[in-house]
Amino acid sequence: MYGFVRVAAASPHVSVADVKSNAREITRLIESAKEKGVSLVVFPELALCGYTAGDLLLQSALIKACEEALLEIAGHTKGIAAVIGLPLSAGGKLYDAAAVLSGGKIIGAAVKANIPNYCEFYEARYFASSGAPKSIEIGGSVVPFGFGLVFKEKRDPRFSFGVEICEDMWVASSPSAALARGGASIICNPSASVETVGKAEFRRTLVKAHSAKLLCGYIYADCGTGESTTDCVFAGHRLIAEDGALIADGGLFSDGLTISEIDVEKLDFTRRQTNTFSASDEGITCVPFEAANFDGSLVRKISDTPFLPEEGDDERAELILSLQTAGLKKRMSASNTKKLVVGISGGLDSALALLVAVRAADKPEDVTAITMPCFGTGERTLKNARALSTSLGVNFEEISVRDSVKKHFEDIGHDPEKHDSVYENAQARERTQVLMDVANGLGALVVGTGDMSELALGWTTYNGDHMSSYGVNGSVPKTLVKYLVRYSAKKIGGSAGKALDDIAATEISPELLPPASGKISQKTEDILGKYIYHDFFLYHSVRWGRSPEKIMYLALQAFGSERHDEIKAAMKVFYSRFFSQQFKRSCIPDGAKVGTVSLSPRSDFRMPSDAVGKLWIEEVEKL
Repeated sequence: MYGFVRVAAASPHVSVADVKSNAREITRLIESAKEKGVSLVVFPELALCGYTAGDLLLQSALIKACEEALLEIAGHTKGIAAVIGLPLSAGGKLYDAAAVLSGGKIIGAAVKANIPNYCEFYEARYFASSGAPKSIEIGGSVVPFGFGLVFKEKRDPRFSFGVEICEDMWVASSPSAALARGGASIICNPSASVETVGKAEFRRTLVKAHSAKLLCGYIYADCGTGESTTDCVFAGHRLIAEDGALIADGGLFSDGLTISEIDVEKLDFTRRQTNTFSASDEGITCVPFEAANFDGSLVRKISDTPFLPEEGDDERAELILSLQTAGLKKRMSASNTKKLVVGISGGLDSALALLVAVRAADKPEDVTAITMPCFGTGERTLKNARALSTSLGVNFEEISVRDSVKKHFEDIGHDPEKHDSVYENAQARERTQVLMDVANGLGALVVGTGDMSELALGWTTYNGDHMSSYGVNGSVPKTLVKYLVRYSAKKIGGSAGKALDDIAATEISPELLPPASGKISQKTEDILGKYIYHDFFLYHSVRWGRSPEKIMYLALQAFGSERHDEIKAAMKVFYSRFFSQQFKRSCIPDGAKVGTVSLSPRSDFRMPSDAVGKLWIEEVEKL
């Protein structure tokens, strides 16, 4: 299913040393996970007997009961892989192990490498950390045992996992590093982590960090209620992370399953892309298994605005604005100027560029905002351009370009009644000429206003609004531009805030065609499709290298299946324009990268201008 694997972290209610009761609870959760389409479920450390069993862990009766219970549980693992913690005896030593069950049988057992023996932990009293044999006999079958085991799904080897146990995650050199290099796309951690104040957040940080540096999924299953509270409390914290992001958090003090999906195709792409990720199969034993595919309806939420911060995340919004500002300030310093010129249209992009310019300048008067009304300029946008510039305290000029464009039409013999690309682009190029010439007179830089969504679609006039001294919005997509404008409106307030709110509420238009009955006649989203779709396509295609088919699948999850035809139409426009308009991106001005996606040929994205998009467009046609 497009590379998604449905996984679960489980915290069964345990009864310490009551192995049969624990086995029934584990079996119940496995059956529940299977009903929910889970392919891999991870149980806590020593889940079969209870982590707090103490010296009972050394008792032969307990060890034997665990092995017998494991064989019974294995019969319930057809179509699913399960990782279950238990003590296993081998070669006269006892090991803190995690058995892997699949296809109705035990297929291997990983061993804990780092045995803590400090503070409340006394594991060295029971468990060995070295000398483990390469295999072990359980229930009459010999299975791989010890370290370096990577379990790979037979039909899709991208779905592969390794196991490290509790303390293994907390040490300087975790076994998961070798497992990830050996091909494991998912790391499972059966754990027994004592709960103390502040530990949950630290645990989240560790899980996210491991998944980020190893470019993997991470499933953390903690033991919870039922463990002895003689001296410590366990809270059953269950976490699922993917490439540095926490995608599921079961919270504290609850039993049961925490379910989500891990995108192993995405992880595979990230590892291919990251040349510092080193693969090595040294010391790795591959064990095949088979699990059923889930039904395709995702549990995890797919955001319809992947570029946007969480609502109310003021810190993230401020950081983006600060990055834009810092880039512009450095360019001003390098150019030995304190003056800036911004073309202000009353639209979103120029509003954001003006806000950044004011932040970068020593004082507002060092910024000159110029509005240049022409044939398509509406009264609403002109009013907002005036209001915003005045309220921010910048120098404001209104320079009509109508007559100069008309004269240009005369010079080239173009009929002004013919509203074609010449009619539209001449206005954009004349405006850029005005900005450049005024900036020359002031010894200033022209601040570019165009955003990344427009660059992706080529919705910019070549050598017109396409050009500037520094493009502050070059890596900011349209949906994020609107978010930042609204954020700034709330933060600034007053007349500037009022103008910004109205700008954010105005329909997006280049305003190059005459208004119809005083209203905007040229609506960008009526021509191209909604920017919320295009930004979604841009993020998933460039950031994660996803195919049109998978992006459509994700889009239907995010926007709803009833929008299929609308999304498909927008997707055809996106891929067609994305390939045909690369020549504009190949010569864009410098601009600061603010997120994980950039289309700058000097930064992230390199594509020849004559690349053929037929492969992608044909895939869209088949959707």
